Amino acid sequence: MVKTVLAVDDSASIRQMVAFTLKGQGYEVIEAADGEEGLARAKDANVALVLTDQNMPKMDGITLIKSLRGLSRYERVPILVLTTESSDEMKAKGAPPAPRVAREALRPEAPGGRGEEGHRMRTDGRARP
Repeated sequence: MVKTVLAVDDSASIRQMVAFTLKGQGYEVIEAADGEEGLARAKDANVALVLTDQNMPKMDGITLIKSLRGLSRYERVPILVLTTESSDEMKAKGAPPAPRVAREALRPEAPGGRGEEGHRMRTDGRARP
């Protein structure tokens, strides 16, 4: 079964790059140009992952995330923010922090995507041997 990714960004070139990369790996990609369009498309699809920008017209990324989290089927869907925004204030507005094992696996010093005990990470965020 092909997994679907929702890519939400007001930059057409970023959406195209994300879509090109993910489609090349076998994913289906739904594109949206802002948070409002992204929310509407998410409601009409079964999305396994959401990639969103923060700064967009009509609805920003944080508002999109909060809106998606309000929908029962998106309570546990992974959402990644791809943005040039780096202020601590903006980070604080984001979603709750990832579980510790996921944070550890994403650290640059964690070679091969391994968690705190050297286990490979599964796509659901739990460690596997």
